[in-house]
Amino acid sequence: MRGEQYLSAPAHFSAVYRGGASWRSELVIMRTLSNGLDRTRYGFSVSRRVGKAVERNRVKRRFREIMRQAPLKAGWDIVLIARPPIKEVDYFTLNQNVIRLLKKAGLLVREHEEVSPGID
Repeated sequence: MRGEQYLSAPAHFSAVYRGGASWRSELVIMRTLSNGLDRTRYGFSVSRRVGKAVERNRVKRRFREIMRQAPLKAGWDIVLIARPPIKEVDYFTLNQNVIRLLKKAGLLVREHEEVSPGID
């Protein structure tokens, strides 16, 4: 089913904010929480402090592509929160930044582990 990998309900975001672990970089704050499901879901928070709608949408598109390509472990809810300097970096820098946070959190699949279903 399309869209199963996204956090959409405000209650899901709230649960991650309340009970999740946090990792930070100069561009992104990542919050994670185990969800007990067989797939990983993710959502994005890009506030008006980042910029106008065009800039915010560009950041969300980049986040979506990075998460789509990342080999994520199953069973996690992930929220990526953009910090204002994010609008000034290119895709490559943002990708490295997010992947570094995912590695710190231990959410990337190693060679012998299974990738979360629904994530290409």
